[in-house]
Amino acid sequence: MISLAGRDILHSWGKFVLTGIGLGLLIGVTLSMAGIYRGMVDDAQALLANSGADLWVVQQDTLGPYAEPSSIRDDAYRGILGMPGVAAAANVTYLTMQVREAAADAGADAGVRAMVVGFEPGQPGEPPYLIDGRRIARSHYEAVADAKTGFVVGDRIRIRRHDYAVVGLTRRMVSSSGDPMIFIPLKDAQEAQFLKDNDAILNERARTAANPALNRPGVPGLLEAIQGAQTVNRSVNAVLVRVGNNASASEVARRIQRWKHLQTYTQAEMEEILVARLIATSARQIAMFLVILSLVSAAIVAFIIYTMTLGKIREIAVLKLIGTRDRTIAGMILQQALGLGLIGFVAGKTVATLWAPIFPKYVLLIPGDAVRGFVAVMAICAIASTLAIRAALKIDPATAIGG
Repeated sequence: MISLAGRDILHSWGKFVLTGIGLGLLIGVTLSMAGIYRGMVDDAQALLANSGADLWVVQQDTLGPYAEPSSIRDDAYRGILGMPGVAAAANVTYLTMQVREAAADAGADAGVRAMVVGFEPGQPGEPPYLIDGRRIARSHYEAVADAKTGFVVGDRIRIRRHDYAVVGLTRRMVSSSGDPMIFIPLKDAQEAQFLKDNDAILNERARTAANPALNRPGVPGLLEAIQGAQTVNRSVNAVLVRVGNNASASEVARRIQRWKHLQTYTQAEMEEILVARLIATSARQIAMFLVILSLVSAAIVAFIIYTMTLGKIREIAVLKLIGTRDRTIAGMILQQALGLGLIGFVAGKTVATLWAPIFPKYVLLIPGDAVRGFVAVMAICAIASTLAIRAALKIDPATAIGG
């Protein structure tokens, strides 16, 4: 039996291939949407893994430094460090802002959006590896940047009012939203996070001096002490804790929460916060896009196969006239639909792989998603072919000998 699907594809293979490529672009977008979600989850996991921490100690009744604002005193780590099971504890700050080269104009579109991380060298929170340059060796005005920022070793960047020399580069150090990280010394980060402009500082000093309760004539040095305290930041966003080899992270977290009255999260709990809460809305939105794209793909395949079937009414009528079974005719149309889906998937997977690195955020294409996508495409094409199959089975054999 001559395959009607195969003969038709060979007869108009150019049209069939171009149609498959057009469908493939739509499939490529679908695979890319799934890759974007995978990339968001991978960014969150990379953020936690690169911190080198087992526990995150944050302000009580908050979700931590990545989901909510958190502020605790910078001396809290001393009490945590003395608790059983704690191997290391270090302060850390996080500040998302625009960072530009020191010589660049301070325009609204200048620089790159980055998360500035204040850390203590040799402690949790330090970038675990470098791809170029060296680690920070000075206590002020040196920085290590993620390669995604576009900065290179030797660049000078401006963070608030100070310039920093980029002395090292790292890779895949990103925030939960995909922003690259820039690491600077903790004291510099504390100053940058709460630094006010000169006019604001002068106005605050004037308000303090005008307050009789804070500027008492009989108490020399009081005003200067208060003004000095107003310009010093003694807060951090979190304390990163590394537990000992034989210690239970959940047990250490329970002790810290009980005795230090600070919220403490394990790595599993922090991952749950980042993935199930921060990414949840984006995941639902991506899921809606995937459903819509699947419906559009099904409609396109159904329309194409139906149109091709209507163009072969006389041929199908001849087949029915010579006694071809309906199952054989349905199989031919199904083969054509699956062939179109196969070409479309190959084209879609190819373009998704090619354009994934161009996206501003990380797109992670995993083999499992490709397999599931292939099965879904074949299923959609099979379902979409039912409309054309029904139309073919209704063709009257007399059409073959009619006018």
